[in-house]
Amino acid sequence: MSVCIDITGLRPERVTVVPSPLAELGMALHALSEPGHHPGLQGWVTGVTARLDPYLADRMCEADFLWRTTFSDLFLPYAGLPGRDALPGATLTEELDLLDKLTDEQFVNAATEFMCTPGYDTPGLDVLADPAQHRRALDLAASRGPRQVHFTRRLLDDPPGVRAWLRQFLRDCDEAFFADVWARVSHPLAADARHKTDLLRRKGLAEALTSVSSAVSLDEGAALISVDKMAHGRTATADGGLLLIPTSLGWPHLMVLHRYGWQPVLHYPVGSPELASPPSVEQLTLRITALSHPVRMRICRLLARSAHTTSEMAQSLGMTAPEISRHLGVLKKASLITTRRRGRYVLHQLDVTVVARLGSDFLEGLLR
Repeated sequence: MSVCIDITGLRPERVTVVPSPLAELGMALHALSEPGHHPGLQGWVTGVTARLDPYLADRMCEADFLWRTTFSDLFLPYAGLPGRDALPGATLTEELDLLDKLTDEQFVNAATEFMCTPGYDTPGLDVLADPAQHRRALDLAASRGPRQVHFTRRLLDDPPGVRAWLRQFLRDCDEAFFADVWARVSHPLAADARHKTDLLRRKGLAEALTSVSSAVSLDEGAALISVDKMAHGRTATADGGLLLIPTSLGWPHLMVLHRYGWQPVLHYPVGSPELASPPSVEQLTLRITALSHPVRMRICRLLARSAHTTSEMAQSLGMTAPEISRHLGVLKKASLITTRRRGRYVLHQLDVTVVARLGSDFLEGLLR
């Protein structure tokens, strides 16, 4: 599974790496709402939560599904502006002004993304003008919960009022805690953007994308960027550009904006504990499938204690050598065992490090 970006005709100068204060504020809100996703930020979350004004904390709950359930494209508004080449602002105020430039239809469609509505990468439905879509939006919201219904009803009845509420809420968050965060992270993010831009100029897009994440790859022949995720999606730069936006608060999330008609955006974490080559979704699937069989679990238990030959395992488990070999082939394909030769014997052993990381790898793959 992957999200793909068709970059046919994309000129090098239309690829831009730039930090975004509004996107970083969105990640800050997400971390506060889902601290379990971000174990490295637990201390910061505890400190902010302890001194947060109760009134602001209550308002934070009114629409937290915009940054908790999903990461709303409202935090990347420049991607939706005409021309598909707008850039983030240098300050939060500038980016809130860009948010104001989205049409009501764009704003509502992006704000109702939490409903898991179909057609994210196809032309959106006009829920404001179509009564049937209006009713459907409320039905979908009802399946998510009463707060979602209340927010959706406000949104459909009074888009300008919700826009004003959101702008003021974000400004209050900036005053309460985010200004300090941005003062701390903006310089490292700018340095990373300069580094990626230098790679683009000197070594090309493929090298720059590899430095973003090993989950991102470029097929230059097909002019296609693929992002390894547990999701399907497709978009194209067309006559617009491509934005790469770094975040200091985002790990393990690697997000791709592929909304129909919007400029594609890669929102990637920097300074993360990500390994040099984290397993792909396909590798994770192979490993989980390999460990789901009871015989292979018994083999793993043997190989976790010490190295064994195929004949030893066959004798210990009461099976034939060919049967053991077939199971070993599955485990080896999943990179769960290592093999070494000692004289005329071939010894197999469980790679305990890989198995130990499987839980965190799986979680990272889900959250990526």
